[in-house]
Amino acid sequence: MSSLTQRRGIYATFLGVAVIFILATTGAHAELQRIVSTSPSITEALFALGLGPRVVGVSNYCEYPPQVKDLPKVGTFLNPDPEQIARLKPDLVIVNKLPNELTNRLSALHIPYAEVDQGGLSEAYSEIQQIGQAANVKAQAEELVAAMRSSLDHIRAQTATKKKPRVIFVIGRDPGTLSNIIAVGQDGFLNDLIDVAGGINVLAQESNEQYPHISLETILREQPDVLIDMGDMGDSAVERQRKATDNRALWNAVPHLSAVQNGRVYCPVSTAFVVPGPRVTEAAEILFSILQGKKPE
Repeated sequence: MSSLTQRRGIYATFLGVAVIFILATTGAHAELQRIVSTSPSITEALFALGLGPRVVGVSNYCEYPPQVKDLPKVGTFLNPDPEQIARLKPDLVIVNKLPNELTNRLSALHIPYAEVDQGGLSEAYSEIQQIGQAANVKAQAEELVAAMRSSLDHIRAQTATKKKPRVIFVIGRDPGTLSNIIAVGQDGFLNDLIDVAGGINVLAQESNEQYPHISLETILREQPDVLIDMGDMGDSAVERQRKATDNRALWNAVPHLSAVQNGRVYCPVSTAFVVPGPRVTEAAEILFSILQGKKPE
């Protein structure tokens, strides 16, 4: 599998990205030395942009790259702790646009912050651009986004004349059971990546929800060509591998499912699938290999 690092020298024209930027400080162009991230996608973008040594705090759920596990934690993605952030004395906090009071609290504490996008694939690009502007590394951000676009365009081009398998992608369910299933629907970045990798997301056509709750009966009715299950992942690499084996066995107990009969049930273990950031290219390559039966050229 080719790495994103190898492709960062690939340039493409980058036009028309609307950057919505809020920076609550008058020192926007000062050299930033202490940056706090409040979500995994922000953290991964900061490190991909070469700003890792300046990151002094991350969210509870940040785990990539590995060195972030030793950094101070500032709360959950939905509810970061303003007091814990303040103790780290940041000169920039980067937050996703969420319906919480964090930005008001940061303003009250006179802590500079930038709000960035979240959502589908296009928001992953704009998030990186906004981080680049906030952290004074705009050129690096444009280079990274161009490389990501080029990589995904290359994968998409390889699927143009290929048959598009019908896919259901499970991202949540009750552990050890096939109940209370949550799957990928419309919009989100995983739906976008299924399209890039040459698949058809069954539920994007059947539901107007981003992450619909479905039953096993729905899956049996739809009979997807490919079933991807990341609904019960572990917290460590070893646990994820063990659970992948257990999860495949769980689905293999449903013999009337065509994806089971054809050996097309997959349980990926890469955390690139759960973070809409720079590693979407890694996720797309894995999806391509699942859907097309080979690695991208």
